[in-house]
This record gives sequence, C-alpha cells and structure tokens, in this order.
Amino acid sequence: MPVIRWLISKTIHFFLGSAHERRSNAIAKQKEDGTFEGTSAGKAHNFEEQYAAAVRLLRTRIDQDFPDTYYARLSSGRNSAYDYGQDRAVAIDTMSIAIAMALRNGATVQQAAMAGAASIGI
Repeated sequence: MPVIRWLISKTIHFFLGSAHERRSNAIAKQKEDGTFEGTSAGKAHNFEEQYAAAVRLLRTRIDQDFPDTYYARLSSGRNSAYDYGQDRAVAIDTMSIAIAMALRNGATVQQAAMAGAASIGI
C-alpha cells in the first residue's frame, strides 16, 4: 500500500509540478518583457485612478483661488504684476500630499478631495 501512495504522489507531483513550472516560466517571461501585472500593480493602478479623480474634483477650485499667472493677468480683481506661479506650485504640492496620504489611509475619492482642499484652505 505505501508503494501505491508513493507512486500516486509522484505522478500527481509530476503533472502539477510541470504546470507550476510552466506558469512560473510564463510569469518570468512577462516580467522580462515588462507586461506582467501582479496584484501590487493593480493596487497602484487603482491608486492612480483615485488620485486623478480627486484632483479633477478640485481643479476648478484651485484655478479660482490659485490662478495660473496667464489667467490671473486676464481676470479682473487680480494683481497682474504679481507672479502667482509660486503660490500655485506650493498649493498643488501641499494638496497632492494630503490627497495621497488620505488615499493611502483608505479614504474615498471624495474624502481625499476634501482633505486636499482643507490642506490649502479652499
């Protein structure tokens, strides 16, 4: 009886082991080609989509409170001689950090957008 169990286990290992080896070789080839997407790639892709959606939610509010220098010159009520670029860059950096941290901590897109807005006071 032990001989039959040994023979069955070796047969199963032969067939399943070769399938596992083929799958491993296929994954290695995909990694070399740069086409492999594992579970971590899916999470990163999802994070990027959520981040982009949160930024899109805040885009108009950022443009109103921290205008691009070109648009600041065209709008009334703005100092056309003042360079708004530095203020805008600092605001976007601060907002980006707040959005990323909120998303990493499990916030929804809307909550992350609100955290980004609160970080720059809009």
